[in-house]
Amino acid sequence: MINKCSIDNIGGMEFATFKLKEGVTESRLIELSRRVEAEFLCYQEELILHFLVRGADGVYADVAIASSQEKAEEYCQQWLDNMVALEYLELFDKESVNMTFWSRIN
Repeated sequence: MINKCSIDNIGGMEFATFKLKEGVTESRLIELSRRVEAEFLCYQEELILHFLVRGADGVYADVAIASSQEKAEEYCQQWLDNMVALEYLELFDKESVNMTFWSRIN
């Protein structure tokens, strides 16, 4: 998990829900998430938090909180140019992915 948290710095977030591909384990998801954080996300200066959560029925969410919605979108786009991030994304069942972006309003 990345946590450079000051509530005043939070301005936007990416919230992506997904299921894992058949045969992919939660431990593999966590392992690759940690690699993405260590090898890619930790260099994003305005990324404040990044973490995974698990819901019901095998649904997970990848959450990235940044200084603005625009920064969250920018960082998300950069995943497509990073080898470790692409490896992480390959774990997802593509049909199950729902990615949304949010702006803080208060």
